[in-house]
Formats: sequence, structure tokens, C-alpha cells
Amino acid sequence: MRFGDQRQVFGGEVRSMIDGILSGLRVLDFTWVLAGPYATRILADFGAEVIKVQSLKTAKGAESNLSGYFNTWNRNKRSITLDMSRPEAKDLILRLTKISDVVIENFTPRVMANWGLTYEELKEVNQKIIMVSMSAMGQTGPWKDYVAFGPALQALSGLTYLSSFDDKQPLGLGYAYGDHVIGLYGALAVLAALENRFRTDRGQYVDLSGYEALCTLLGPTIMGVSSNKTPARPQGNHSDQIDACPSSCYPCRGTDRWCVVSASTEDEWQALCRVLDRADLLKDERFRTLSGRRSKVEQLDGLIGRWTAKRSAEEAVTLLQEAGVPAGVVQNAEDLAQDPHLLARQFFVPLKHPVLGRTLNDRSPIRFEEDETVNWKAAPQLGEDNRYVFRELLGLTEEEFLHYREKGVIS
Repeated sequence: MRFGDQRQVFGGEVRSMIDGILSGLRVLDFTWVLAGPYATRILADFGAEVIKVQSLKTAKGAESNLSGYFNTWNRNKRSITLDMSRPEAKDLILRLTKISDVVIENFTPRVMANWGLTYEELKEVNQKIIMVSMSAMGQTGPWKDYVAFGPALQALSGLTYLSSFDDKQPLGLGYAYGDHVIGLYGALAVLAALENRFRTDRGQYVDLSGYEALCTLLGPTIMGVSSNKTPARPQGNHSDQIDACPSSCYPCRGTDRWCVVSASTEDEWQALCRVLDRADLLKDERFRTLSGRRSKVEQLDGLIGRWTAKRSAEEAVTLLQEAGVPAGVVQNAEDLAQDPHLLARQFFVPLKHPVLGRTLNDRSPIRFEEDETVNWKAAPQLGEDNRYVFRELLGLTEEEFLHYREKGVIS
């Protein structure tokens, strides 16, 4: 059953752009950068009407509607522009809250409070509203007002240290992996709160700490430390959790080209030696057992790396796979765009943007019976849905709408 079939639970009629599993759900989106917009993109992809609240003052840089970054995380959404420093803007948001189901934001705790848009204030106009606050540190505690992005939270949580090659240089992941995790948690929080509302007919407030979200990923490491009483250390491309050696990433011919190889059985180890044309390794006492290979892993990696460096990643992987050795190409974005399996499954969705032209978008790995990408829409231009939201949804007269425009409340 779709959300639209249960309108008694929601605020009013919703004109979703996509006929998806979440059709009928209306979300007021105060999010920015990556974590928050990713959470609301998930909802929008499946049919929720996501109304992104923007401002001329802040729609710059990564938040510019014409940037590639913005377009990646804000497809299938609507855009309105409000100057939230004006009291009239608050009144309009409260009117929108009355006919919405979810309000989601990822500011520091002070922002929504400064605008007079706390959960308690929103609940006064809509008892069933669900509000999700995705802040870096949560709404309470000594660090609650700190601003942080994914890489900083990755470092604080321990992920940067544990995903490095050694304990001397905390190289880390190299991109905002944490923001993706937090975004997924945010979407899950919305769905969980909606399920609760179906059962209780009550809305609620969700306090989501990005820092804590990333700490939840360290469960096995924390358990290992507490049980073994030994410190956790970064292992680079190797792992004590996998009974395989060699098992690492190796350089290939070309610029920044790599492949991964992993041999976990004696048959795979012997097949690897044959592909390398190094039958002598099978008689080498250093590499005769798994434990021996692990103790000499740097020497072994050097042997394999010299072989892979003379071949393209694709050639090396093909030779290894044909011999029964698990191996794969470390693919970059260009590789993914040409991946035959992804193309066959129509993983990439072309969208037409009125200014940027044709763009290629990744689709969700979650697929329902009906193809919901048919009516997907590129990210909105700044304020392109002002007239629909303020005139049609809120019922402002043309005179009122133009008055707000002239005063700069609606930009």
C-alpha cells in the first residue's frame, strides 16, 4: 500500500512527481551539502514530494543549483526560495508544515531554533509531524554546537585511523564516506518514524548524531579490543579477518590503474603461482603455508606487484580469473559508466536538465516491481517551484504572492 492510499495519516493531498512506493508523502527539506540531501534524495527517488527550502544567499558553490555536486544529490526534488531571516518566512513554513508529513534538517542545533522552527513549535500546527535533525554531534552534549563534515567525523570515530596503511600516516578514505552513511541512517530514521506513526497515529522528533552513526560501524573492532585486550591497528589492504594471503591491491600498467587479488585456498595459491609463471614459489619454504605467506606478505606483494605492473588491470584480472584466482579491476568512474553488467541492468538513468543538458545518474539498487525511474526529474533550478508551492499548495492569491516577492521574503 502506498502512502497516498492512507491520506488520513498525512496532512493533505500530495502531487508527487514520481509514482513510487512513497507517493503521497510530503517532506520539507532544509538539508544541505551531502548527508541530508542524500537522505531526502532516497525519499524523493521513491515518490515522496520533497520540497527543498533554499535561499539566494546560500545557493552558491556546492549549493549552487547548477553545480554537478548539487545535481547529484537533489534530483527528483522541488525547490522554493525563502529568506528565513524574515518573520514572514517562518509563517509560510508553518503553513507548509501543517500540510506536510516530515521536516528534515542537518544544521547545528541553533539554526532551526533561531528561526523559531523547533519541533515543539512545528508540533503546534501539526501534531503528526515528524522532524528529523541530522547534526554532527547531536542535539545535546558539550559538542552539540560544533560544525563537522564527513571527513572530520570519520577521523573522530576512528575510521580514518583504521582504514589507513599504517599507524604513522592516517591517510583515511579520501572522500566523505561518512556523509553517505549518515544519509542512509537519516532515510531509515524517517521510515521508522513513519511506521511508528502508522501504529500510534503520533508524530515524533528524531535526534540523529552523525558522529554516533559512524561510531556504530566499529562494533567488531570495539568487541575485539575489549575481548583481546589488544589495541586495534590499521591493516591497509590486508585483514586478519580473512583467511587469505596474498590478498591485496596491486599496481597495473597505466596511470592510477589497480587490481585486487585474493587467494584463500591452496588450489588458488597454486593457480596464482602458475599464472605468475613462478612454480618455484610452490617449493619456497617461506610461502608453503598460509601463515608463512602472511609472515612474508611484503615480499609476496612485491612479487605479485611486479607482475601486475607489466599488464593492464583488465588483462591481469582476465588471466587470473581464467585460472580460478579471485581478482577484480579497481574501477574508476569511467569504468563504471562502461561496465557491461551495470549497463545491462540499466543502472544509469539519463536525465535532461534545462541548463546542463543530458546528465547521467546512478539509480537505486533497491528495485520494486514497477520502474520508478521513468518519470525521474533532474535537480530543480533555484526557486522553480515557488508558484506551485505558494500559490497552489498554500493558496496564496496572486497579489499576496507578488507582495512576498517584492519584499524579498520569496526570492
